[in-house]
Amino acid sequence: MPLPSVSQVTEDILLRLGGVTSWDQLREAVRDAVGITLQNTEDLVVYLSDIATGTLVSQDGLAGVVHTLPKSGLAGKCAEEQHLIVAKALDIEDPLCGLLPSASPTLPENRTVACIPVLGSDNARLVGIIAVVCDAVSSNQEKRLSLVGRHIAVCVQRLHQMATQQRLPPASTTTPTACSGSPDGGTCMGSSYDNGILQLCAELHDNDPASMQTKVVKYLERHTQSECCALWIVSSEDATEVFCQVLGNRVLEEEIRILIPLSCFNTVVTEERSITLDDISENSRTELEQKMDMKIKSLLCVPVINQARSKVVAVACCINKIGAPRFGQADEDVVRHCFRYTVPVLTSVMSLQKERQLKQETQSMLQVAKNLFTHLDDVRILLREIMMEARNLTQAERCSLFLVENDELVAKVFDGHVLDEMGEVRIPITQGIAGHVATTGKILNIKDAYSHPLFYRGVDNSTGFRTRNILCFPIKDRSSECAEGGQPGCPSVLHKDPSQLKDCWCVGDGKRCSERHAVVGIAELCNKVNGLYFTKHDEEVAAVFSIYCGISIVHSLLYKKMKDAQYRSKLANELMMYHMKGTEEDIKPLLSKESVPKPESFHPQMASFTYSPRGIPDEETIRATLSMFYDMGFVYRYRIRHSTLVNFCTLVRRGYRDPPYHNWYHAFSVGHFCFLLYKNLNQLDMLKDIEVFALFVACICHDLDHRGTNNSFQVHSQSVLAALYSSEGSVMERHHFAQAMCILNTEGCNIFENLSTEDYQTVLDLMQDIILATDLAHHLRIIKELKQMAEDGYKVEDPHCHKLLLCLLMTSCDLSDQTKNWQTTKRIAELIYKEFFTQGDLEKAMGMETPEMYDREKACIPELQINFLNHIALPVYQILSKVIPQSGLLVKAVDANKTMWLRLKRESSLRKLSSANSIDFFQIPFRSENGAAEFGKGLSEETEEELAEGEAEPGRGSKAGAVEDISERNNNNNPGRDTTTKSS
Repeated sequence: MPLPSVSQVTEDILLRLGGVTSWDQLREAVRDAVGITLQNTEDLVVYLSDIATGTLVSQDGLAGVVHTLPKSGLAGKCAEEQHLIVAKALDIEDPLCGLLPSASPTLPENRTVACIPVLGSDNARLVGIIAVVCDAVSSNQEKRLSLVGRHIAVCVQRLHQMATQQRLPPASTTTPTACSGSPDGGTCMGSSYDNGILQLCAELHDNDPASMQTKVVKYLERHTQSECCALWIVSSEDATEVFCQVLGNRVLEEEIRILIPLSCFNTVVTEERSITLDDISENSRTELEQKMDMKIKSLLCVPVINQARSKVVAVACCINKIGAPRFGQADEDVVRHCFRYTVPVLTSVMSLQKERQLKQETQSMLQVAKNLFTHLDDVRILLREIMMEARNLTQAERCSLFLVENDELVAKVFDGHVLDEMGEVRIPITQGIAGHVATTGKILNIKDAYSHPLFYRGVDNSTGFRTRNILCFPIKDRSSECAEGGQPGCPSVLHKDPSQLKDCWCVGDGKRCSERHAVVGIAELCNKVNGLYFTKHDEEVAAVFSIYCGISIVHSLLYKKMKDAQYRSKLANELMMYHMKGTEEDIKPLLSKESVPKPESFHPQMASFTYSPRGIPDEETIRATLSMFYDMGFVYRYRIRHSTLVNFCTLVRRGYRDPPYHNWYHAFSVGHFCFLLYKNLNQLDMLKDIEVFALFVACICHDLDHRGTNNSFQVHSQSVLAALYSSEGSVMERHHFAQAMCILNTEGCNIFENLSTEDYQTVLDLMQDIILATDLAHHLRIIKELKQMAEDGYKVEDPHCHKLLLCLLMTSCDLSDQTKNWQTTKRIAELIYKEFFTQGDLEKAMGMETPEMYDREKACIPELQINFLNHIALPVYQILSKVIPQSGLLVKAVDANKTMWLRLKRESSLRKLSSANSIDFFQIPFRSENGAAEFGKGLSEETEEELAEGEAEPGRGSKAGAVEDISERNNNNNPGRDTTTKSS
């Protein structure tokens, strides 16, 4: 059998305290309450306030002799400070040592002595102290002790009142003594009448208010000789109505509710006095007879007052006196005497019922939220669920739901039925009750619909339905705030597009866009089923319910927009892929395997590091790519169908745009360099075959759909790509990988289709990591790890080394143009800066800050290239040469190009060329490394020697006299040439 929960135990304790009618019962109840709340209690002493002297007295310990609370020791300190005190041990002089035998000065480590104060309702007067030996007191136990203490204080106060009114023995005596008296004059505990009260109080231990009311009603019927009695409970929400749950011996299936101001109960509640049938009007009598379904011959209504709160909490009604024409004063005294002792228990149980109701409503609300959030995929079904849940929560007969669209209220669902678009009901947003709530954003509770000026009776007249009362509440998008200035609408979650801002109305006295939440819908409930009208509690439930409605509706509409966007994206992607596919004339010549030649057929030096693949004509690049796939063994090793490979390569080729540098030729060159690494460096067996395969595919896909702008531009310009990927970083690189996945997912293009599930996942993960590694920001983050790997040596068995090597190889492929001959390197630099300066122009036009290297008016190309080679390119190839020694020639090639940039920088400085910061710089003739006028003419041999000496002696620059001497010699050798003005 499961143990009772903490809440159940607490309820039992409080109910037992509520039924206490004597000091002995109270002491026993206190012992049980403390024993249940704390753990392993041994000795316990209870001090309670004595009515005669006001001192705290106890009969515990000292052989049952009554004694007062000691003024010294732990108990005295507790009385002085009036808060819980817990001690690890008692001083040997402490008076409690004699009262608590187990509280020795040396208690076990886990044992304590606790002194618990019991304060009166004003939290200032001490009415009791409990001393107990127990285990250590936890914070939760301390909270429960505080709750128990408050109820003990109520019991002490009640017993004091009973002792005053009924001469109940004081706290210092053990049992009540009998005395004589009559019900009329106030009886004491010894009479048979008071014994009946005691018996009733002892029976009021139920947790069910209806059961307790039944027992009280039966008691009243028996002692007042009534045909029927009823207890009308005053609503705790606004005290404007009373309701009855028990009528005679019947528990009503549906509560009877009566408005206080319009009924016979108004005098009883407001003036706190009893009335009889003679005091009410004939209309009130007729209404009461109809409500109670019985003929009333005589009536007695007595107010039930809660003394603690000094307010009427119920009205006790006795109907039809048996054996007499009317009720008398004695009957009224019986009723008052009954509730003098039972009202604390009744109010406690009613409060408990309310707490249970709140708990149940909370659980119901969570279930409602679950139901709503499982229907986000279809807004119409969601609206139907909202209507059904709204009816159930508020016990309404009907519900209508409107959404706000284009300054109209649109009903897509009515009375639980989904309407098609042709059957939608549309009304202006300013019309009627729903329009008033939509424009003000305030809940409207109408108790009498026909008397309200905004109510339109035409619908009732045409349908035959009678609307009695209405509860109309707004559904708001609480995630959106209105724009400053307020016109023309509010940028809610639903309406990011300014052109759609007119679709939202905002809360603020009917005006658009005050700084509040947007109203997205209106719910209108009609006719309270089990009441006269919708209560304040129904308004609170509706307000909480509307929060979940708002969240679910907003997210459902967002979900629909997202699905529509996905469909449009899918359609656009299909259209893009269709147009990216090569024509039959382009593909047909490639479909034969025999049409794929050996790599050497394109150039004898095809597999040499000195060869630049940019010399291959564009129409032959796809065939060359196929040739590399075959030569590296990927086709046979991974069972790639030739037609699939052709489709894949064609789609990749067409997936590149045509910016100056980041185009298909760049991807082809990067892929070719990967081919060179495979062919020339035997140490590539340091990688697995699947890793080399992923590296090559990533190389040709790594810049798919590049727009000629970098990540920073995408973020600062708030582009669509930035919205998709900026939270993760590496915006363009993630887009490149996404485009590669689109191509692989296109029918007939998946070159990985025959891989095992494990290899398939592996190659995709590798491709993603490798493509992301092309972001130089990523490279700079791992540069220390790369250097450390080069120093420590490559470990084949370490997966992290594999990952670092793949990133290093990808970066070396990406920068491979810097390893080619000077002509190629210079041409590539021209393309790069053409692309950079185009981005810079865009940034200037958009008012963005332009970095120097993207600004055609500030960038010094030779200096930028030298910095790039020093800080990026050379370290990459130096690390690679340490890991793979055969790649050392690449370092020499980069270094040779660096030397040429140094020469150009120095010469442009000597010649005072202002165009070194312009793309026109590449059109200026310079002398090549071998002294021939390869780039132009006009530079003498003496100048060449001077430049060489300047390079050999860094301290010797191109400034001051050196520049003037060289310029003068050049002028003498070339009469008529103006070196000071020539810039291109």
